Amino acid sequence: MTNILIVDDDIHILKLVEVHLSEAGYQVFQAQDGIKALSILKNHTCDLAVVDVMMPYMDGYTLTREIRNEYDIPVVLLTAKNQIEDKEQGFQSGTDDYLVKPFEPKELLFRIKALLRRYDKKQDESIIRVGNTIINRKSYEVQIGNQTILLPLKEFELLYYFLSNPMQVFSRDHLIAHIWGLEFEGDERTVDVHVKRLRERFSKLTEDFHIKTVRGIGYLLEAKRS
Repeated sequence: MTNILIVDDDIHILKLVEVHLSEAGYQVFQAQDGIKALSILKNHTCDLAVVDVMMPYMDGYTLTREIRNEYDIPVVLLTAKNQIEDKEQGFQSGTDDYLVKPFEPKELLFRIKALLRRYDKKQDESIIRVGNTIINRKSYEVQIGNQTILLPLKEFELLYYFLSNPMQVFSRDHLIAHIWGLEFEGDERTVDVHVKRLRERFSKLTEDFHIKTVRGIGYLLEAKRS
């Protein structure tokens, strides 16, 4: 079930939003200030936050910045103000959307659904599945069956790039430019060392992919078809 956090010091707004979101099939968590909201986020996985601007202890702009610093979830700001300066401050704090009170609960639902679709797409793009292998760019983890592998950063980025572009041949110079950057002062042997390490790590763990040498050019990754 999708969890939505509602943060507003107006109990009537909390109740109104909870009723409509619950009817739409969402699990709702409520907080009347930013401190309580952060406590809920720490103890529960929430998929989206609806945040009022004017609240005691911590205003909605500050709370939005705190959420953006710690969690990768969309935020909708609620406010009684409709000035362009207030909207600008809201988007500068990191909100994804903005809704002015009074609002129609159905409009809030439409906006929530649109944001969740957008973030689902973003999440999908960060995860690659090949056979029983899952590589997650957000957590920098590689999972093969029940085993989770943490790689050094450059090995992870190299593997992620290969898996994002299966059956494409890349020269060593291209890989250095993409993974290490144009200002990298090493040489192409760096690529060879990292490929060797990836092969040693995964050759006995999975048949889902193989990194092959293309003589005179560089490397390609051959991935198992689903």
